[in-house]
Amino acid sequence: MNPVNSAILDADTGWMILGIFSVMWIFLGWYWGRRAKQLDEYMLAGRNVGMALGIATAMATWVTSNTTMAAPQLAFQLGIWGMVGYSLGSVGLMLFAPMARRIRKLLPHGYTSGDFIRLRYGKLAWRIFLVISLCYAFGWLISLGMAGGVLINALTGISYHIGMTVILALCVIYTLLGGLRAVIGTDFIQTIIILVGMIILAWLSIDKIGFSDMHTALKQERPELLNLLMPAAIMFLFNNLLFGVGEIFHSNVWWSRAFAFREGVGFPAYMTAGLMWIPIPIVAGFVALTTPAIGLNVPAADMVGPMVAAKLLGVSGAILVFIIVFAALASSLDSLLAATGDFITQDIYRGHLFPQASEAHLHKVAKIVIVALGLVTWLLCLPRLTTLASLLYFMGPFVASAIWPIISGLYSPRANSTAAALGMVLGTACGLISYFMIGFYVAALVGAAVSMVIVITGMWWRPDNFDWQLLNQKRTTI
Repeated sequence: MNPVNSAILDADTGWMILGIFSVMWIFLGWYWGRRAKQLDEYMLAGRNVGMALGIATAMATWVTSNTTMAAPQLAFQLGIWGMVGYSLGSVGLMLFAPMARRIRKLLPHGYTSGDFIRLRYGKLAWRIFLVISLCYAFGWLISLGMAGGVLINALTGISYHIGMTVILALCVIYTLLGGLRAVIGTDFIQTIIILVGMIILAWLSIDKIGFSDMHTALKQERPELLNLLMPAAIMFLFNNLLFGVGEIFHSNVWWSRAFAFREGVGFPAYMTAGLMWIPIPIVAGFVALTTPAIGLNVPAADMVGPMVAAKLLGVSGAILVFIIVFAALASSLDSLLAATGDFITQDIYRGHLFPQASEAHLHKVAKIVIVALGLVTWLLCLPRLTTLASLLYFMGPFVASAIWPIISGLYSPRANSTAAALGMVLGTACGLISYFMIGFYVAALVGAAVSMVIVITGMWWRPDNFDWQLLNQKRTTI
């Protein structure tokens, strides 16, 4: 695609928007980060995050650029079930609500999801979990970096590589300055921008075309998108449900918030965020269903959201989409940088290299790791080898295989370490095989099913008798 011919906004307008938001996020990162002098303050915001900020950070982090760009792509490819299926990602947030409360109770001194796996299952399962978590984290980081480059290129004509570089650098800078406290503070503002923007975008789309004209055009040109019995779409619906659950259950992005929230906040914060998140992918995906009615030629499926909004609403629509996706992108990228930085610092650097490292030393290392993560992500985003949705769902088997080891480990003393380790390995392997042999829409489903059978069989065949008090300890050495 030639960006010069397709872009709605001129490059100067794009740079102006980038400049305004860059200055604002960096200032807020510095402002909120002034108090982050200790390790707990930097990594977990002092373990004292309240209800309003808790709801906002959970929701904003889950409204990623993937939500606002991949949801239209999936609606464009799979129809109604594509956007409805994506909205089932909210189930993961709501199911994590009781888990957040239990995590806070069982591990009052925890830092990462890796702490739980290490204490609950031992070193072998912990190291397998580290590999799975890091594969997923880099997959998500790459997809977010790609989304930023795609967005800026589609709307302004600024090259993919420059746009991707600017957004990654921005998020690295303000996350580096303020840690999780800055991440959660900016998430609150980004949530307001996303909610207001999506409501305006949906209303303008309906007002411009109308449901009747949209339905008629879809029925004539793309009737398969209205088919509620499309096999691939139905499989995707269940696959995405399990992908979302696995993504949240295992990721340190969500565990770090469970540790950071004030006691009693985790359950209502995650439950409320899940309920508020449900309509976001539906609204985002709905925009793509206007494509036949406006006669838009979409050369790349992952550009359909920005292109439709820009075509339908002109310059104002392009600016609105730019701001919404920019806020969604930053709210997730900063969270992932912070959480993955904590994970590498605590579970790899401290866990495997320097177990006696002081908190002051770890504070410095955490900042270095965030910069390194940004650089590695930038290098991996340069080729842009695949689409956003393809990359995202390639990670499905990894995260889905961890669902049952985590659930059983949190709630049953009978879960054993051998079954947990085997479930994660074979679940991931079988899910990846199905991804290549069948399709992306069944990969997480297969991974979760295989892992479930192994974990439950292990609990029945060789039950453990775990002492929950082993989780309630401060971490000193491994």
